[in-house]
Order: sequence, then C-alpha cells, then structure tokens
Amino acid sequence: MTALPGTTTLDRRPSVWAALAIAILPVVAASLAGSAATIPQIPTWYAGLIKPSFNPPNWIFGPVWTTLYALMAFAVFRILRLPVGTPGRRRALLVYHLQLLLNIGWSFAFFGANSPVGGLVVILPLLVAIIATILVFRPLDRLAANLLWPYLAWVGFATLLNSSIWWLNR
Repeated sequence: MTALPGTTTLDRRPSVWAALAIAILPVVAASLAGSAATIPQIPTWYAGLIKPSFNPPNWIFGPVWTTLYALMAFAVFRILRLPVGTPGRRRALLVYHLQLLLNIGWSFAFFGANSPVGGLVVILPLLVAIIATILVFRPLDRLAANLLWPYLAWVGFATLLNSSIWWLNR
C-alpha cells in the first residue's frame, strides 16, 4: 500500500462507504446463509424436538438476531474506520470474521445437519471466538467491544438452549 503524499500508511483510513460495505455485507451474508439453513427446518425437524420450558417462541429469534447482527456490523465498522496500520486492527478483523464463520457454521450444524450435538461442537468455539473478539476490539475501540456483549449473552443463552435440546432428545 502506498500512502498519500504527506501521510503514512498508519494515517490511511478506508472511506466511510468502503467500511460500511465491508461491515454490512459479511453480516448480511451470514444472516442469509444462516436463515437458509434454519427456516426450512423450523416447521419440520425443529418442531418435532422436545424443548426446555425456557425455550423462547419462534418469533423472537428474528428480531433478536436482526438486532445482534446490526450491533456486530456497527462494531466492526468502527474497527474498520481505524487507520489501516493501527496495531491490533488486522488481528481484530481476523478474529471477528472467524467468529462470524462459526456463527454461520452453527446454523448449518444444528439446523442444516439436524444435529444438536453438532451445534454444540460449533457453538462452544463460537463463544470463545466472541470473547476473543471483545478482547481484541477493546483496546482499539471500547464502544465496539461493548456492542458485542449482547451477542455474547444471547449466544451464551443459545448454548444453554442447544445443550438442553440435545439432552432432552438424546
């Protein structure tokens, strides 16, 4: 990368539009991929599972995930807007995108493969990856890190729900 005259690579920031696209498009792709694996299974396979008493109604998942994906996109947008050479920025983006891949993977493991145990195999590393993302975002942008706490809380709840579904249906 070459810097503009009078600037260093450290000073260079992606444009607002580029950062918005890079923040939003992967989240939308994750949402669409997850929905493609999930939605067809809700009235069929998922409806036939024994669920714990604390299982939320199906309608709650859409608004919750929409909110969480919006928070994730805004958090990563803030990191993307940091100067390109900011120490830790590249690592933060790598860890963030890894957790996003695990997020997609859970939908395919749990719903796509009709496998609560497969979901557990993916959701446990997802929890670790979300914590890692918060930890690598924090020194760069405290707000970006804090925006991910609701996501961690929901995935923690989803882990309990996934575990309970596995236990009840083993």
